[in-house]
Amino acid sequence: MIAPARWPGPGVRIAPSLLSADFARLAEEIRRVEEAGADVLHLDVMDGHFVPNLTIGPPVVSAIRRASRVPLDAHLMIAEPGKYVDAFADAGADSITVHVEAVPDAPALEKVLDRIRARGRRVGLAVNPETALDRAVPFLDRVDMVLVMTVHPGFAGQKFIAEALSKVRALRERGGLVIEVDGGIGPSTAAPSVEAGATVLVAGSAIFGAPDVRAAIATLRERAEAACPRSS
Repeated sequence: MIAPARWPGPGVRIAPSLLSADFARLAEEIRRVEEAGADVLHLDVMDGHFVPNLTIGPPVVSAIRRASRVPLDAHLMIAEPGKYVDAFADAGADSITVHVEAVPDAPALEKVLDRIRARGRRVGLAVNPETALDRAVPFLDRVDMVLVMTVHPGFAGQKFIAEALSKVRALRERGGLVIEVDGGIGPSTAAPSVEAGATVLVAGSAIFGAPDVRAAIATLRERAEAACPRSS
């Protein structure tokens, strides 16, 4: 088993989504964003069933782990995620996030979340734009992080759904959780997301599609830090 990497400390963190990277030169892309200041690498795992797209599995995550120095945030957009927790933990994922919609049976979802915890990984729970936050509330005492989807999962490059930030605000009021937003994050949406309470910004096209990834990450961080609530 690969030991988990140390998760970044407090403050807003930038998590480039490798779904938007050039997979023909993935190790180079990883090195490029890490040297540019990435705090975490976000790994979009899709199975063609839970979402209409197919991406990577544990062997690719294992290869990414060998090429990377920062924590790996595995976002499992898959049916029956409980069957694969051990495989992604063994591959080197440092956090594992599953969708509340993927496991509609509450006791079964509790078992999945507890299994992630038992493997020593950070536990994440994702909520789709059309899903009420109430679906996730019963499980919040079992997780470290809630991932609020600000696009419909499955494809990169979608338009940001601002209405999803109401969930971020509600989670901020509860306190005690890392709040991640994923989808349509760029210079114009970073500040509103952080103002609402997000502390991890997942960005794909805005980083890998930029001519200068260092400048792209710096701009996101600058916008995010300017929007951070200041203590009085």
